Amino acid sequence: MAAFHLAQVNIAKAKGPMDSPVMKGFVDQLDYINQLAENSPGFVWRLQTEEGDATDISAFEDELIIINMSVWQTYEDLKQYVYSGEHLRVLKQKKDWFDKLRGSHLALWWIPAGTLPTVEDAKQSLTLLDTQGPTEQSFTFARPYPAPELQNA
Repeated sequence: MAAFHLAQVNIAKAKGPMDSPVMKGFVDQLDYINQLAENSPGFVWRLQTEEGDATDISAFEDELIIINMSVWQTYEDLKQYVYSGEHLRVLKQKKDWFDKLRGSHLALWWIPAGTLPTVEDAKQSLTLLDTQGPTEQSFTFARPYPAPELQNA
């Protein structure tokens, strides 16, 4: 059993409120994409409200910034989900629904298996990327780091 899992956060600034016409194409696909993630190899957990998504979670002062967080067994599992199949098709449409953000919008980091990241952990990971660039504590798909080794006591 793996000692560490991979946490990810990505944020995006919506072009309008979730119930606005400009966001309809995104909202219409959200349940499907979330189910796709949950049924993908290596999926462990995702941030969600009782409604089943995270679009109502206000993690930032700007209410148009939405947050997505999930945990995966391996880096390869997450990369396979993000960059292939139906998720990739939706990802290619992101400019239709989201404006470009200043600063980091995606961060990856290792967490002990069996734990879950918090929104504050995610915000800290994004801040680390902005201030230090990719490190073992917070990195990107372009500059991944391997899971930490277990320390012998």
